Amino acid sequence: MLEDKNPRRTPLSELGEFKLIDHLTAQFEIGHESTLKGIGDDAAILNFDGNNVVVSTDMLVEGVHFDLSYMPLKHLGYKAVMVNLSDIYAMNAKATQITVSIAVSNRFPLEALEVLYQGIATAAKLYNIDVVGGDTTSSTTGLIISVTAIGTVEKDKQVLRSGAQPNDLLVVTGDLGGAYMGLQVLEREKEVFKVNPKNQPDLSMYTYIIERQLKPEARKDIVELLEKLEVKPTSMIDISDGLSSEIIHLCKQSNVGVDLYENKIPLDPQVISTCEEFNIDSTTVALNGGEDYELLMTIAQKDYDKIKGNPNLTVIGYMTDKEKGMHLVTRAEERIPIIAKGWNALNNQP
Repeated sequence: MLEDKNPRRTPLSELGEFKLIDHLTAQFEIGHESTLKGIGDDAAILNFDGNNVVVSTDMLVEGVHFDLSYMPLKHLGYKAVMVNLSDIYAMNAKATQITVSIAVSNRFPLEALEVLYQGIATAAKLYNIDVVGGDTTSSTTGLIISVTAIGTVEKDKQVLRSGAQPNDLLVVTGDLGGAYMGLQVLEREKEVFKVNPKNQPDLSMYTYIIERQLKPEARKDIVELLEKLEVKPTSMIDISDGLSSEIIHLCKQSNVGVDLYENKIPLDPQVISTCEEFNIDSTTVALNGGEDYELLMTIAQKDYDKIKGNPNLTVIGYMTDKEKGMHLVTRAEERIPIIAKGWNALNNQP
């Protein structure tokens, strides 16, 4: 969805830092009793009635994590929130508040930041999150967004990366590889546009995977589903850097091995067809693509009947003793060691 073009461009210097904060955050309302003090002081004051507080933060940098030539600012604001909420849900926790900080260069007028914050506000409303603070500063290199997410979890419900046991089932939500293939389509069309700016691409056949890249959804619903099913995962992590990387994190922190079955990895038909078009192996994309923001978890075998047949959850393998190592079992029944080739933000390469 393209954003409306606003002919008015208000220099940020007209407002100054505090008026800018007031202007951009006027739309945020407090909806949680745990928010005693939101935006407007040195710090937010939160009361959690004895529950554990969960805090996570992520930074998105222009040119590293996003490209504004095809990432609408409203979508970027929305995605910045999702990236952080996903980490909270990976703890089996309830997200309640976020803070948002931005560094921005003088090429961005007020109207551009208004659109960015509209996306943040939409995400906060849909996921029932209070925006309680943040910071703004100048940047010489473009746009930087840092979001900190805060949540609560009862002590007996929190899930760490370190709890997996041999014989636990390896389970993933949703499907994988869509965000990476959506990025490939957008990058290709960007190159076409450079050659012929008058060209208007038809992206209708890529709607799902482009949305997976530009507007991912954090899996709040899975935390609610697990509670309803009375299933507590033994370990859990969100898939931001690729399935292989996240599996390795779980195995190393839980001191276990894994057998991951290639034929069990869930792939959307649009991912498969686009992989064929780009001549890319779909399993490689699922393992290494990243940015799907699905949840990867281990579940005790005694809970299998509770999740069996649920369309949101797919068993893709099982955990083994550490000495057996981490392996992908291919469709040809070959065992291949799993290595991390996922996203590395420090070298900006998948």
